[in-house]
Parts: sequence; structure tokens; C-alpha cells
Amino acid sequence: MDKTLSGLPEAVAGIGDGATVMIGGFGGSGAPIELIHALIDRFLATGHPRGLTVVNNNAGNGHVGLAALIEQGMAAKLICSFPRSADPRVFTERYLAGEIELELVPQGTLAERIRAGGAGIPAFYTPTGYGTDLAEGKPVETFDGRPYIRELWLKADFALVKAHLGDTLGNLTFNKAARNFNPLMCTAASVTIAQVSRIVAPGSIDPEHVVTPGIFVQGIVEVSDPAQEEELNRADAVYPESAR
Repeated sequence: MDKTLSGLPEAVAGIGDGATVMIGGFGGSGAPIELIHALIDRFLATGHPRGLTVVNNNAGNGHVGLAALIEQGMAAKLICSFPRSADPRVFTERYLAGEIELELVPQGTLAERIRAGGAGIPAFYTPTGYGTDLAEGKPVETFDGRPYIRELWLKADFALVKAHLGDTLGNLTFNKAARNFNPLMCTAASVTIAQVSRIVAPGSIDPEHVVTPGIFVQGIVEVSDPAQEEELNRADAVYPESAR
């Protein structure tokens, strides 16, 4: 089954109001900038989607990528582990104004909640966060004399990820550190859309090198020269340009 999409607009066309969207990346590493900007373009053209719950490691930087999505008012809630990144001014302003909700999750717990969602594990126990505000209201059990709090899986309607190579069947490889949250998110979403630097024919990727099997990917779009968040921010980029 050929999962190649005609372009970025088609890739984000199915994301509706109120959807939970996982967005890959660790800071700018592995962040699907073009998919995010395509989603913003759709919002500016149609007024949708809005009221999104976004799952990401951080809260965006500058005025591009995730930060730009938040700046447009598209996100109602952010689930992340690191809202204070290099330049989080957009999220900070929206949060202090009461315009976006934050669910703060320790980084390892965030990764495990996503992994659990993909593996079909509804809940698990971890000592991380015990005795802090993050544990408030969560069930506690004791194992081997140590208290653990119960955390629930995280699943999403959509995952937007950035990969390096992808074949037309959706099998993906990732470039070094871009393999951060991206593979986990592919398994935990009902629909995964991947932007890749190059689409190749089935069989072109050594099966031993496949990180995410195509069964977890529903659509793939080629972005041959993807933008890097850090480079955009060094250039003081703003997306869309009309928002400057």
C-alpha cells in the first residue's frame, strides 16, 4: 500500500478541532517544522483546527514551529516536560494569560507514558514525582518498601513526526538524535504522518535499519530540505511572515 501523500496540505487535512496531536522532536532535533507550519496555514485559511491538545517534549522556541502554533491560539492544552526552553516567550505569555493549560510531566515519565500508549499498557508505576505537586491526586502503591505513583498511558489522534528516510510503505529511519520521541509517538497515535527527507522504493532500506515499521505510519510526505528550528530562530524568523 503506497502511503505517499501529494503534499503538506493533504498531510494535515484530517486534523480536526479538539484533536490530541503528538509532535516529535527534542527542541529542534527531529521537529517536523514543515508539518507544523502546514497546519498553521490550514488554520489561517479555514479557522481550523483549534482547541488542540499538543504533546511535545517542550513548549517551542521563538516564533516558529510549535511556538508559532501556540501563538496562533490553536492549542488549548500542552502536555510536556520542559516548558522553559531557550526562548519560550510565546508559551509563557499565553500561559500567564490563562489562554493555554499546561500538564507538566517528568521527561522519562512522558516517554514511558507514550510508550505505554503504543504498547497497550493502560497504567504503570514510577517513583519519579512522588512527594511533589506532580503526584497530587495520583494513586500510590509501595513496592519493596518504596512508594510509587501510578501514571496513565498517553495516546493521540495524530502524530506529526520528522524522519530521515521513508519508503512508500511507511517504513522509517531517523537521523541520529532525531530518533528521540518520534518513534514512540508513531506507535501511540491513531494516525501518524511523517515528513521525510527522501522517499525511496520498498526494499531500499535495509530491514535491520528500519526504526519504525510502516504498520505504524498512515501517511508520508517528502520534504527534501527541512528547516531546522535553531537556524530559523538565529535568523529571527517568524511564521507566518504576516505575524511579524
